[in-house]
This record gives sequence, C-alpha cells and structure tokens, in this order.
Amino acid sequence: MRLVLISMPWAIFNRPSIQLGALKSFLNTKSDEILATNLHPYLDIANILGTEPYRIISENNWAGEALYSGLLFPEQKKHAEEVFTKSLNNTARKNIPEYAELLFHLQSHMEKWLLQHDFSSFDLLGFSVCFSQLLPSIYAAQSIKKQLPDIPIVFGGSTCTPETSLSLLQAFPSIDYIITGEGENPLLGLCKHILGNKTEPGANVLTRKNLSYLNSNQEIKDLNHLPVPNYDEYFTALKEQKFDFIPVVPIEFSRGCWWNKCTFCNLNLQWQGYRYKKSKRMLKEYDVLKNRYQSLDFTFTDNALPPKESALFFDNLAKKPSTPNFFAEIRVLPKRESYAHYRAGGLKSVQVGIEALSNSLLDRMKKGVSALENIAAMRHATESGIVLEGNLILEFPGSTENEITETLRALEAVLPFNPLKGASFFLGMGSPVSCSPGQYNIKSVHQHPYNSKLYPDSILRNLKLLIQSYRGDRSKQRQLWQPVRKKLQLWAEFHAKRPDKTVPPLSYRDGETFLIIRQEQLTGKVLHHRLRGMSRKIYLACQEIISKKELLAEFNSIKREQIFSFLNDLESKHLVFTNKEHVLALAVKNIQKD
Repeated sequence: MRLVLISMPWAIFNRPSIQLGALKSFLNTKSDEILATNLHPYLDIANILGTEPYRIISENNWAGEALYSGLLFPEQKKHAEEVFTKSLNNTARKNIPEYAELLFHLQSHMEKWLLQHDFSSFDLLGFSVCFSQLLPSIYAAQSIKKQLPDIPIVFGGSTCTPETSLSLLQAFPSIDYIITGEGENPLLGLCKHILGNKTEPGANVLTRKNLSYLNSNQEIKDLNHLPVPNYDEYFTALKEQKFDFIPVVPIEFSRGCWWNKCTFCNLNLQWQGYRYKKSKRMLKEYDVLKNRYQSLDFTFTDNALPPKESALFFDNLAKKPSTPNFFAEIRVLPKRESYAHYRAGGLKSVQVGIEALSNSLLDRMKKGVSALENIAAMRHATESGIVLEGNLILEFPGSTENEITETLRALEAVLPFNPLKGASFFLGMGSPVSCSPGQYNIKSVHQHPYNSKLYPDSILRNLKLLIQSYRGDRSKQRQLWQPVRKKLQLWAEFHAKRPDKTVPPLSYRDGETFLIIRQEQLTGKVLHHRLRGMSRKIYLACQEIISKKELLAEFNSIKREQIFSFLNDLESKHLVFTNKEHVLALAVKNIQKD
C-alpha cells in the first residue's frame, strides 16, 4: 500500500518534521508492503511568503490558526482577522502582508498543491498535527475530500489527545481515523487493517464507529531499536525550491519527561512513560544524520534530556574533531561544571524551564527547584557560553504580593544574564491545574475566547481543545504582575542596547591575590569592584551555591558578623544573591579572548 504523510504550516520551516521522518523510517523497515512518502507543504508557504514573514506567523500559535480559520469557516473570517491582529505586535504586523493577502496566498497554494499531487494513487493520507497545525490540517483534509471523498485520512500528533480526538471525529467528517499517543505501532496497525490483514484498526486508533478510547500501551519499549529518521524528501524539496538557509536537523534522545510533575504542563499527555536512548546509540545516530545531510546544526526534540546519558553523549562528542551546535530543552543541571561539559560537546543553546523566581510559586508549580537554583542555571550557562532561553510565567492563578516582591528582587540580580521572556499563564487541558482548578483559585473553566472567534458555535460547543480559559482571579493577577512586565521589558532593552556583547555584563578577572569585577548597570554605566585577600577567597567560594554554614566553617577565622556584613554589602550591589541559608556569586569568570 502507498501512504503519504503530510506536515502542514505552521511547522518550523528551517527543519524537517521529525514526526514524518520517524514514521517513514519505521514503516518502511517494518513491512515491504508499505511505501511511505513525506510531503512538507509548509516549505511551499515559506517560499511564497518569504522565510521572515513565515517565521513571525509560525511563532504565534493564534496567528497561524486564525489564517486557516478564515479559509475553513468563511463566516468567521472577520472574527478570525481580529484574532490574527491582536495576537501579533505592531512590529510583527509591519513585517508581514495583510490578512486578506495572506488568505489569498494560502488558498492559491492549496489549489496548486492539489493539482501537483495525485492523491488518488495513495491508499491512506496521514497528517501530523502539532502546534499551529490543527486548522491547516483540517482545511487540507476537507479540500482533498472534496475531490476524493472515499480516500481515508488519519490525524495524529501531540494535538491529538484522547478527549480532543473524540471531539474532532464528531465535528469533522473529513477525518476518518485519529491516532492518540505514540504513532509508530498504531499507524502500522492501521496500515495492516487497510491492507486487509487486520479486521480492526487496533488500539489507540479512534474511528467514528468506535469512539470508545482503548488506552492500550502501544509505545516502543526500547527506543534504541528505532531506525534513524529519514529526512530525504525535505532536503530534496529544499533544493528544488532553492532555499538558501542551512537547515537544523531534529534529533530525538528521549520521549516524555522524566520529571513530569509541573502543575501547568500538558505537553506529555501523549506519552505513558519516559524512555530514552543510550548515549552510544545517540552518537551513532548523530553520525548518520551528520553525514547523510552534511549538517552540523541539530535540535533535540525532547521535553527534557536524560541527565546521565546526555552527559555521556556530550562528553564523548567533546573528544571528536567535529564542531556541532545543539539546541536542547533541559532541566536545571546540578553542577557548574556540567554546563561547561555540555558546551564542550556542542550544546550551544538551551531552553530551561525557569518559569518562576519565587520559591513559594515554584513550589505550587511543582518545579522541583528553588529560585536560587534557577539563578545558578542562568549564571553557569552564561559562564560556559551556552545561550539560555527561558520563560517567566506571569499571572499564575493565586499569585501573591509577596511572590511578586520575591520575583522583582530576583530580577534585579539576574540583569547580567540572557533575558527571560514573559509568558502569560494559559490553562492547558489535562494539566494538573485544569484537573484540580479549585486549588488554584479557578472557579470555572470554559473555551478560550479566541477559539470562540475561530470556530462556529455549532462546532465549538462540542470541541475539546487544548488551550482553555477560566474564571477566577485573572483581573487581580494582571494588575499584580504589571511591575514584573515592566522590569522584563527593561531587562530586554538593556541587553539589546549593550555596545559590546562579547564581554559579559557582570564578570571577574582573577589576579591571584585580588579580583577585579566589572559590572554594567541598567543605565549603561560601568562599575569596577576590587576584592582583595580574604574577600577574594570568600567570593570565589560562592561560585557554586554554598550554604552559609559551610561558608562560616570554611572561613572560621573571620567573625560571623563580618562575613554576613560583607555578603550584605555584595548583595546590595547585586554581586551575589542569597536566601536564608545559601549564597551564590553572580559574576562569571571572564576568559580573555584575542
């Protein structure tokens, strides 16, 4: 049988779809009867609009969905345009075409795309549906069904949780099957069903005839046995369309999240357990992808890298002559040296789940780290040359004035480090917060108002979509968090305006008997501090988080009051950060470069 797998806008244009690449390799190695073909129409759109306008839209979930809403539901076009406009800032809107022009391009593309591909030659069409791909995929499915009403279409991907999938099947006749959870084995089972080798599609495959979700674990138990993803068709399309960028190759170390306790998170609804590959397998996979696609730029698709195996992976890569660059999502690493080791192995940038800089707020989020540990991650990443990206969740339900005060104090200290982005809290269906709303000052849960503009009421009333809204203390939270928003803006502006970004804003040089600390202030003024003798030794002892008890024991020749007075002075100058029991020096070692 012939199967075509499709990834619609607004997938990230400069990387192939790992979902398509992994499924193609798996199916083609499991059965000689199944021939899988991958299509990346999001590349077409990036070529038509230009990569920069495409990037802007793809980075905003609502904007991308609003465009296809206008095509799919003409009666919602006016409301969808409102969502499109509100979801983009003024700068973004200046750099992309008007809504009506974008709709024209998208509709024209669909008409040409349907003519370019003979879908009647396929036995099954599959859509990978992740962020910003739901309405584009439904639009494509409906367009194909108008021409080929009998061709079976299957949806799958991170958007297709059981509740969402059931509601989609009931709302959209163009969808025949939906796979929930991990895709390899269920899709193989569905293909065998269509081939006539199985009477039923199998577990984790929903149909309108069988809307009862069978929660059977169809996951691959040992990821080390999976074939390497096949991205050939993506790279062929790049050449045909003459793109001039160097792609980033997706690579997968693990599935799920080994922590999986954050109360706001619903990213792991599709996984039933955390599994990971061994470092030796990952090294082989890296070599295969590097050589096959002549690439040195990679992005890990993991929600959180496995700590032990990823450390071995990067340690081994550091011994190789190649110089790759990796992006990964990680949790806070335990030691300062860990960041240096990861960077030596090629980890260039990371997304760390910072989320909050208040201990009580972090506790309610069940992050499993303290504010000081988050700050240490920012410091150590900066020192090692890793670009740390992260979010600060604003307006978390039930936040208190004390938590805002804690956050503002921490923001004063982290000014030298790469700015975090403010992200307003949203209620994700299936997250612990949505499952126990009363514990978080949430009185009722309802459809997100943007979805009310994107979907006709007759369809929306029965849809279970992943982003929800709620009634609670939202107005109070918006007011409480305004000072944090302003400080985040000043933080971003400070880094954008820095004249010499090759020098860290807060760094020290060691003179063996003294330290010279260079500090850039928010105003742009540069201060210098000199620490001599024992002051130098105390400061260097705080490069890792150290308890005050340990510090007093190590420097027991100095009076307690003198040490605490010294630390208080340093903290008033934002050279250290302390809590009741621990201390961290904020200045990073400045390695002089020729």
